[in-house]
Amino acid sequence: MTEAAETPREKRPQQVFTLLVEVGRKAGDGLPKGATGAGLLLYASGVDEGEAVREAVAVLKLADLAPLDVTGYGTLAEREAAGDEIDPEERTLMARALAENAVIVAQMEPFFGGERPAKD
Repeated sequence: MTEAAETPREKRPQQVFTLLVEVGRKAGDGLPKGATGAGLLLYASGVDEGEAVREAVAVLKLADLAPLDVTGYGTLAEREAAGDEIDPEERTLMARALAENAVIVAQMEPFFGGERPAKD
């Protein structure tokens, strides 16, 4: 075995990322009749934002949802540095996502007609 193969990889810590995911319609998605899709606010853990997004998309697909677009808003520290106010309930959900290495859906807002979320 080579020395490089024997050296364990440095384990990067998990972080929680705030994501806004837009989903479209798909058979069996559970969205209300007449909805054209939905916006989901979620907290997803990962060693980086890319991993958190991949995990969130995989979980949503398993739930028969059709993710169309993901917008990342960063970690708790990044959001605080940007001046975001983060309420205790939101912090609790973030802590849970980290403790359970999970994707937590905090809010889901169905879209009706042609409405779509405003892009920042």
